[in-house]
Amino acid sequence: MALDRTEELSKTEPGGVDSGRTGQGRTELELQAALEALAGGVQAAPDAYRTARGDWLRRERRRRLVLAVLITVVFALATLIGLWVLNQAPSDPGVIFSGARTAAQSAVGPG
Repeated sequence: MALDRTEELSKTEPGGVDSGRTGQGRTELELQAALEALAGGVQAAPDAYRTARGDWLRRERRRRLVLAVLITVVFALATLIGLWVLNQAPSDPGVIFSGARTAAQSAVGPG
């Protein structure tokens, strides 16, 4: 692979323009060759996938647990606030349910 890149680099013109490829300059080819050489020396750990998946599942469980606790706390808080507001309402029946007849009801008649 590195030899192929060296050949491609030798094909480029001095101005940095690649005569064989359109839009790729000498710098881009050198960078690509360097990255390929670097990637060729990287060896993956045998249990890397299992470790990454375990970490992801642990974070996912924790996220769901935090969300469930947050929903429970918000629901309980809303219920308690609602009960407190209902408890603060006056206990007397008020004007609407006082049983007093209005002038319009008196004009209609009894009943």
